[in-house]
Amino acid sequence: MIVDTLQNELNLANWQVEKVIKLIDDGNTIPFIARYRKDVTGSLNDETLRKFDERLKYLRNLEDKKEKVIKRIEELEKLDDELKAKIMNAKTLVELDDLYRPYKSKKRTRATVAREKGLDPLAQIILAQEVKQSVKKIAEKYIDPEKEVNSAEDAINGAKDIIAEIISDNSEFRKKIRQNTFYTGQIETKAKDKDSTSEYELYYNYSEDVRRIPPHRILAINRAEKEGIIKGKIVCEVDEIIKYLNRHMLKNISSIPEKIEYNKYTTPIIKESVEDSYKRLISPAIEREIRNFLTEKAEEKSIKVFAKNLNQLLMESPLVGKTILGWDPAFRTGCKLAIIDETGKVLDTALIFPTEPQNKVTESIKTVRGLIDKYNINVIAIGNGTASRESEQIVSEIIKGTSVEYIIVNEAGASVYSASKLADEEFPDFSEGERSAVSIARRLQDPLAELVKIDPKSIGVGQYQHDMNQKQLSESLGGVVEKVVNEVGVDLNTASVSLLNYVSGIGNTTAKNIITYRQENGSFNNRKELLNVKKLGKKTFEQCAGFVKIDNPEYPLDNTTIHPESYDVTFKLLKKLNYSAEDIGKSNLKLDNINVEEISEELDIGTETLKDIIKELKKPGRDPREDMPKPILRKNVLTLEDLEIGMIMQGTVRNIVDFGAFVDIGVHQDGLVHISQLADKFVKHPLDIVSVGDIVDVKVLDVDVKRKRINLSMII
Repeated sequence: MIVDTLQNELNLANWQVEKVIKLIDDGNTIPFIARYRKDVTGSLNDETLRKFDERLKYLRNLEDKKEKVIKRIEELEKLDDELKAKIMNAKTLVELDDLYRPYKSKKRTRATVAREKGLDPLAQIILAQEVKQSVKKIAEKYIDPEKEVNSAEDAINGAKDIIAEIISDNSEFRKKIRQNTFYTGQIETKAKDKDSTSEYELYYNYSEDVRRIPPHRILAINRAEKEGIIKGKIVCEVDEIIKYLNRHMLKNISSIPEKIEYNKYTTPIIKESVEDSYKRLISPAIEREIRNFLTEKAEEKSIKVFAKNLNQLLMESPLVGKTILGWDPAFRTGCKLAIIDETGKVLDTALIFPTEPQNKVTESIKTVRGLIDKYNINVIAIGNGTASRESEQIVSEIIKGTSVEYIIVNEAGASVYSASKLADEEFPDFSEGERSAVSIARRLQDPLAELVKIDPKSIGVGQYQHDMNQKQLSESLGGVVEKVVNEVGVDLNTASVSLLNYVSGIGNTTAKNIITYRQENGSFNNRKELLNVKKLGKKTFEQCAGFVKIDNPEYPLDNTTIHPESYDVTFKLLKKLNYSAEDIGKSNLKLDNINVEEISEELDIGTETLKDIIKELKKPGRDPREDMPKPILRKNVLTLEDLEIGMIMQGTVRNIVDFGAFVDIGVHQDGLVHISQLADKFVKHPLDIVSVGDIVDVKVLDVDVKRKRINLSMII
């Protein structure tokens, strides 16, 4: 059943599903399967495999829960073939929970209290709808002062509580009402204080169809409710639902088919029970379920956007071969500076006070110019936090007449890193400000290597990330970091613990063991040396070897993405083409006109693996980030006041949300390109048009200096 479900959901062949399940169960990682088992899976990519893995876990959990539910109902001696079939065919945990609800151990409810008072038989008599006398008269038999049933009315009220719970526990009723509420209901929100001002004023008196409300509005409503600003609820056609329940609960006692007649003694009681069941039990539960469902879907969408943004951010092109000054701006505590060379090594640090309240501008300019001359600094990276704008003004003055350029760097997470245990271990003698300045410089030089040190949630390219399921968010973002690290690859002799930790098959302990081995034995000369690392066995080596590289290795293939398991066939290929290992990476290596199908059969290797080997031999150790847009470096300051409507400018996409993209045009306030201004055609989602890190041309539509808002358009 799991195989069929995955096959249909992901549009895969049966054999693909079975092969991938086996690969996962054998302990292979997603990056390893995606890159080195293409011939086994039919070239399934990382994204599909991660979705596969997620669904496989869900479906296995569902099957496991089905077994437990069946076992529990069997123990209660209430399982029949029809119920068992329904349980086995349940497609979701919600559907399974609906079926299990009547048999669950419940908290003490009004119905359980009534049953304890011996009123269940009375409830069943009423439900049978066959009585020929007043129910009150029948109920008199159940009066029992010792059980606090002091009157016939008490007995009938207890029976009604039981009937209400029976109605509420009916899985078909719940399914129908849930669907009805979702497709016909509306979310309504009202302000708790309509005279107050807040960023949520849109929702002070708001309504929208449940099934049409977009994810970002759900998350905004949730946050506004959490902050106590508004109150939201789902409203629907209650009368129609009550009629539906009455139709199914009331029995036609007429002997004439065309005539509908109900038992006059029990009908009023059942109708009261129906209304009570819906309003007290079903409606609140359904509303919670739908709100949870909408929130889950909104979170999934938001996490997906966050993940794509993070992927693009991590894949931003590194600024290689530059000496960079990292500038962590501040007012009272001064601006912290750190200079790093082209390898990321910290050359020097400094503290200056060019901003308020000290205003030591002249002294600061002299200090920074001295550092520029001493270390031949090429670029100044300014953090975009407090005092960033003031720092930019000073930097533009400092670099006048020099070849030095500057750039504003998103410092989100730098303070988190600087106060972390990792930063303390890396720079034990540095202050938090100095560590932050180093981080700012390094995230320009090599965004991936630096950003892996920070919790992905703190990097600041998401929307409402602190309001959503943190476990799900962490897993998704962790998967993105893992994907990018393995796509780029790492230098085994320079990679940090943080970077190695994301390499396929390598966990934190093994990453630390690799660093320890490197410290004790010097640089790795070849990949096989990894097998000498403590607790790094053959399986881990298989999973990680292709993703780690060695600069100037003993064996040329150790600086490529070709896996050691394919070395022999690679050398056979080179020999067949009259080349040797020394030719790898040289211009004389001609590999364009190769009959892949013919050679793959001759060398007994999969065609996809052979294609990847040929691609790597053409350009060994190629960094995929080379194709990404280069960062925009600046010489002059531009302010919000300098902007004019109609200006055409170049900017960098910094963040993407459901309703548009935020673009940095160099004025300290990102401008919004609304989804309607991304293209001269219908855009379903901004990610269909732009990605984080893209360099785009934009036109200024509107500038609100007071509110610091800029509206931009990419329709030029």
